[in-house]
Amino acid sequence: MIRFQSLTLARGTKPLFESADLTLNPGEKAGLIGANGSGKSSLFALLRGELHTDGGDAVFPASWRVAHVAQETPALERSAIDYAIDGDTTLRRLERELEEAEAKHDGHRIGELHAALQDADAYTARARAENLLNGLGFSHAQMNEPVASFSGGWRMRLNLAQALMCPSDLLLLDEPTNHLDLDAIIWLEDWLKRYPGTLIVISHDRDFLDGLVNVIVHIDDKKLKRYGGNYSAFEVQRTANLALSQAAFEKQSRERAHLQSFIDRFKAKATKAKQAQSRMKMLAKMEELAPVHAAAAFSFEFREPERAPNPLLVMEEVTAGYRAGTLDKPVLSSINLSLQAGSRIGLLGVNGAGKSTLIKTLVGELPPLSGEVRHGKGLAIGYFAQHQLEMLRHDQSPLWHLNKLAGNEKEQELRNFLGSFNFAGDMATASIAPFSGGEKARLALALIVWQRPNLLLLDEPTNHLDLETREALTVALAQFEGTLVLVSHDRHLLRATTDEFMIVADGGLQPFDGDLDDYRDWLFKTRLAKPEAGLPTELRIDRKAERRQEAEARQRLSSARKPIEKQIAKLEKRLDDLNARKSLVDTRLADAGIYADANKEELKRLLLEQAELARELEIVESEWLEQQAALEELDLV
Repeated sequence: MIRFQSLTLARGTKPLFESADLTLNPGEKAGLIGANGSGKSSLFALLRGELHTDGGDAVFPASWRVAHVAQETPALERSAIDYAIDGDTTLRRLERELEEAEAKHDGHRIGELHAALQDADAYTARARAENLLNGLGFSHAQMNEPVASFSGGWRMRLNLAQALMCPSDLLLLDEPTNHLDLDAIIWLEDWLKRYPGTLIVISHDRDFLDGLVNVIVHIDDKKLKRYGGNYSAFEVQRTANLALSQAAFEKQSRERAHLQSFIDRFKAKATKAKQAQSRMKMLAKMEELAPVHAAAAFSFEFREPERAPNPLLVMEEVTAGYRAGTLDKPVLSSINLSLQAGSRIGLLGVNGAGKSTLIKTLVGELPPLSGEVRHGKGLAIGYFAQHQLEMLRHDQSPLWHLNKLAGNEKEQELRNFLGSFNFAGDMATASIAPFSGGEKARLALALIVWQRPNLLLLDEPTNHLDLETREALTVALAQFEGTLVLVSHDRHLLRATTDEFMIVADGGLQPFDGDLDDYRDWLFKTRLAKPEAGLPTELRIDRKAERRQEAEARQRLSSARKPIEKQIAKLEKRLDDLNARKSLVDTRLADAGIYADANKEELKRLLLEQAELARELEIVESEWLEQQAALEELDLV
């Protein structure tokens, strides 16, 4: 088990833990949560042996193998699949030792290492690595590409694959879903549920935590507080423990009243009926959202749009993609979509299917390759791109960014608005360069809110947000009175803020008749069922023929290997028997009493037997090496 007793730890002059206690039992899956800077990553560093306590004890079994995700990925020419297999350091060590033993022609050591490789599942390593990479979104072709060819986000996926490839007793994952899309997160959650060791995961994804962990460890007031159950259970328990203050109750009551007021005003109005239904759903979810959001330091709301054309935007027979010089690279075709006022759409689809391409075409960042996109009169789009933070001027302040949009507004009004997003005082006029990713994302949201959009196009808006800010965004989007199109890997956000799903797949856009549980089932029946799922039909056919040829080749190889492997097994048993007998003889000869005159006949017999065993061992080892060479030659064909 893992046990912290009276743990005291500081980074520099900042105390992180003071007399903190915690026990985690073997096999438990724990979610580690706490405010940014509270010490989550430092606790991981402590468990990895990179930090030492300033007081108290931090202990777990010395024999435990610890796996974690590396934060840096060198630009290697090594293939992605070999890089993933490198995560099994024991396997790679045994392979190096085998090469050394073969170079020395050390038959006995070679035999030992082959047995050790068998125990280390060496012969399934490549298949295991392929399954990991496929689940994390890599195509069959990408697995053989060099690490250096991948972007930063994909390299982090490779590091995650390495950590999962490593046999471990303790697995430490720090924000493992940050660089994943929804399909990869669903696969990872399923994989981790079956992980037999002890797992500690830092995550801001509440659905991921809910589906995976059975313990929550909350860093609060420099202590480690353990809660049984998943994240939702933690919310309930923490709420009870805090006995929510009256002010927090009032805050929740105001939000409920706001929702109820909207429902009462518009539930009988045909043009607003769908929005009213959406608010009714949100009101039903308020009990679920309240505990964290009620205690959160940050909340905001979207201002009511000034007008709402209907439809807001229409796409007719659109082909969406990229234009490079005179060449068109279509990604999606035959798109027909009419965005009605009040629609709340979640876009689903596997990685690379074209969700971001569709959003960029809707916003006008990518012109359609063919077909027509028509905007309703008065359309005002609020757009959060997947790489929105890169579009901010890091040498400028929040006030500068807002002033560019606001025109002639008084500075005090702009400051008041920024203050509502926690950019108060000097922070409003300071350069955003040192801001955290979460603070920059909050600024990007503030700029969207200022523009009073009637259509929100959001592509992964939660990537840099902590749990509390995600909750604030969830509540704000649920109360937004315009139209929403959302791409997100945060299932909680999708459930709470959208009414319908559409799926981007096979080069097109279609309604998805189901919920996120149905989407999960669809994924495991299609892309996650086998590596080639999700490829165009003609490639699936080619791959099927390729698989049949591979199967036939494996069968031929298996037939050729079988008699050799059978002979090797017989020789290895013979070697074991001979070595056991030789060990007994050597032990008897090591006894000084055997050399007494009374034991001359036995000594003579033992010396003859020792010589005979040595000769026979040499013959059998030589034959074993010949059979191994024959096996290796087969594998090279």
